[in-house]
Amino acid sequence: MGGRLDSQRSAPTFGHAIVVGGSITGLIASRVLSDHFERVTLIERDPFPGEAVPRKGLPQARHLHLLLVRGRQVVEQLFPGIGDELVAEGADVLDAARDIAWLTPAGWGTRFRSGICSFACSRSLLDHVLRRRVSSIGTISVKPDTDVVGLRFATNDARVTGVVVTARGAGAKGGGETVMDADLVVDASGRRSRTPEWLAHVGFDRPEETVVNAHLGYASRVYKRPTPAPADWKCLYVQAAPPERTRGGVAFAIEGGRWIVTLGGIGGDYPPTDEPGFLSFMGSLASREVFDAVAGAEPLSSIAGFRATENRWRHYERLSRRPEGLVVMGDAACTFNPVYGQGMTLASLAAVALGERLRYQRERRHGSLSGLAARFQRDLARINKAPWLLATSEDFRSPRFDGARPGLTVRLMHGYLDRVIARTTCDEDVRKVFLSVLHMIDAPAALFRPAILAKALLRPRRMDSGA
Repeated sequence: MGGRLDSQRSAPTFGHAIVVGGSITGLIASRVLSDHFERVTLIERDPFPGEAVPRKGLPQARHLHLLLVRGRQVVEQLFPGIGDELVAEGADVLDAARDIAWLTPAGWGTRFRSGICSFACSRSLLDHVLRRRVSSIGTISVKPDTDVVGLRFATNDARVTGVVVTARGAGAKGGGETVMDADLVVDASGRRSRTPEWLAHVGFDRPEETVVNAHLGYASRVYKRPTPAPADWKCLYVQAAPPERTRGGVAFAIEGGRWIVTLGGIGGDYPPTDEPGFLSFMGSLASREVFDAVAGAEPLSSIAGFRATENRWRHYERLSRRPEGLVVMGDAACTFNPVYGQGMTLASLAAVALGERLRYQRERRHGSLSGLAARFQRDLARINKAPWLLATSEDFRSPRFDGARPGLTVRLMHGYLDRVIARTTCDEDVRKVFLSVLHMIDAPAALFRPAILAKALLRPRRMDSGA
């Protein structure tokens, strides 16, 4: 599938789609489904706040998030003008080379205007603006405070025909179950997806799982940004360098004149969530730049921790038997270590692939949804393959990890990437290609172009020593 985005919507072909989960994956999927279904229902178990604040069902909203440039491009095509809305709400444009002071394991990355731009804002603001846009689409019905407790199957269990839901919250009456019928159910419910159990309950195999866990934990706090700002960066990143240097940290500008400061430790070296421990951990990073920047800043939040960071791939693409009418995407299918910032962008690419498959079913399968589930899960596996390899290969550097031991290929890749990163401290061309790969604009193969390969195999001319 080519991942094409059409600017013109076509008349819907299918009847009703249900999306389980109201996070980024569910929101973007709902928007894509609205091009193909007469009705779309988005179901979320928790209430949605009326403003851009962290919500109960999304603990990671209290931590730093970055929508990679490829994800930003997809979101802006699906929701024209959303970039202007984010900026109007206080988001800032972030040039990946000019505005980020990045201390790599080899030194400070060279800074210049790259044109590789995304948005500096909180996850809560991005969610809020996306929810507002999705809710404005007349064919999408949003149902928060509603829990999906099971799948509804046809008599022969060969097809999912809907979901079973219960109302939650203070307004719920009786707690009874209700069946909602659908032609397609999309599981975008995240890491805690119950689809494996629901499938096993009616006799299908659970998907095989591959897990790689580098035992990363992080902790975050929001601060009021000093005025004037202490430096010319919008993001300050002190990168960990495992196995020797297991600690890293980021200060990231978000809306409302604030910084979100996220500290991370790999291999079980988790940052504390008490104030003395948090500050001590911050002061122990390879550079004191983050500590010094926030030393006089006013804390605006408590310190939130998070440790459920393993990479987990549920291989739905390998199932020999599966019901029609059900697809699984986002973290419900493949979860990545959040430190690499891939999740939201991969969710957008998966949604585009789903739209392409629905177009294929309409044009080549005479409007039938038969075979969609298997085809889409294979498409999704292809989308996830390269990001999975990049994320897990880096996680293998951890002094402590769970998963298969890395082979020679991974060790050779580590050595080569170390040389590429060393060149990013002194060579704008290499850093721009590296950032293009990081932001999923270019495929990883771009790092092996002859010009990059030649430079990477040379020793860097210098390594910067300051931000």
